[in-house]
Amino acid sequence: MATSSITEHGEHRLAIDVQGLTCRYDDFVAVDGLDLTVREGELFALLGTNGAGKTTALETIQGLRQPDGGAVMVLGLDIAADRAAAMSRCGVMLQETGYADELTVRETVGLLGALSGRDDDPDRLLDLAGLVGRRDVRVGQLSGGERRRLDFAVAAYGSPKLLFLDEPTTALDPAARGALWAGVQLMRDAGTTIVLTTHYLEEAERYADRVAVMSQGRIVQQGTVAEVLGRRPSRITFRADPSTVLPVAAVAEPDGSVEIDTFDPQTDLLALLTWASRTRTPLEQLEVSGARLEEIFLDTERAGAPTAAV
Repeated sequence: MATSSITEHGEHRLAIDVQGLTCRYDDFVAVDGLDLTVREGELFALLGTNGAGKTTALETIQGLRQPDGGAVMVLGLDIAADRAAAMSRCGVMLQETGYADELTVRETVGLLGALSGRDDDPDRLLDLAGLVGRRDVRVGQLSGGERRRLDFAVAAYGSPKLLFLDEPTTALDPAARGALWAGVQLMRDAGTTIVLTTHYLEEAERYADRVAVMSQGRIVQQGTVAEVLGRRPSRITFRADPSTVLPVAAVAEPDGSVEIDTFDPQTDLLALLTWASRTRTPLEQLEVSGARLEEIFLDTERAGAPTAAV
């Protein structure tokens, strides 16, 4: 069971509280007045294309750069004033990490993990990351996927209160991705707050409690996965005779393909099937699909304008 993040007054404790964050590179505004909160114990996914501003925002949240405006609190501490204290309770899995190729996997976890100031058993971390069988192999002999699992083991050392995962499953095959996510879930169940960035949107859709999509330095969509997906219609598709007059509003193409966008797929599907049965109209290749994060991601990136946040 995950550690509760609800106070006695029913309020969510915040692992991260960002207010009005602004970051500039000369005249370019990379992060534009960002407001962002991450609740203790949740898995939060920050999404956005390259150049959206999420890397700059996370670097500032981790205290790696000073903001040009706004305030950042991490685990109740001002990251600008108390970075060492805050980050001693955080783990970070970067996209790229440099290791000494001559060290073994176990030596690497023990050495780099100890730099966090936390205590742990390297063998426990190797088990968590699925690397027990490679514990005595030198790092230089690891595959790309194995190095990513090593990154996770190092970041998870000492069971940090807050864990940043930057593209954690890059270069992993499906089996290895599943194994790494199993390790992430174990940490989350033990109470660790997870902040994720990923271009595998299906991972965010499956695992995240809440998501935020950044574009042009601002949050353009955020909320629970259900809330964000609920802002787009579901889709009913099928093929029918092009001359068929349908009982509901639809987009019908000359080749007979039909698409119905609906916020009430159950009612519209029932009406469609009832009509098809009564009129003996065949509906070929009938499918019902919900909204996907990929569609929302692409739409908000094309629009480039903020929408209401939750």
